Amino acid sequence: MTRFALATLLLGSTLSALPATAEMRSFIVPANDGYGVADCLADGSACGRIVADAWCRAQGMGAAASFGPSDPVEVTAAIARAGATSERTYTITCNE
Repeated sequence: MTRFALATLLLGSTLSALPATAEMRSFIVPANDGYGVADCLADGSACGRIVADAWCRAQGMGAAASFGPSDPVEVTAAIARAGATSERTYTITCNE
């Protein structure tokens, strides 16, 4: 076996042993979504984790990795053009 083939084989087996990174997706939820999500996410109340996990599962994802008020810098101008109000938004990041 040539050195190149041996190196390729070793590299391939090493890479396949590495853990796969889980995909995460973030959702921006308006405070006036009609479901009262903001009531739990706004003040860090005990229902925040329950609501965030339920939101993620409703989107076909796993449990929530994080949740809370959105950073206004992260909300793009495209959302404003789509008719969003200046009302507070919340971000829920879900695991795969």
